[in-house]
Amino acid sequence: MVQTKKVVLWALGIFVAYTIIHSPARSAELVQIGFEGISDAAKSVGEFMTQLIS
Repeated sequence: MVQTKKVVLWALGIFVAYTIIHSPARSAELVQIGFEGISDAAKSVGEFMTQLIS
């Protein structure tokens, strides 16, 4: 199981490195989309908690 996990992590790392080298603009766009999603989720949780307290 540990060996499989290592192989999968290495493969994922190689894939990410290849993607960044091959298409850096697209990679940056995907990272930005991910961070925007996290930000929106945090804002929604904050608004929910605020409404819950009020």
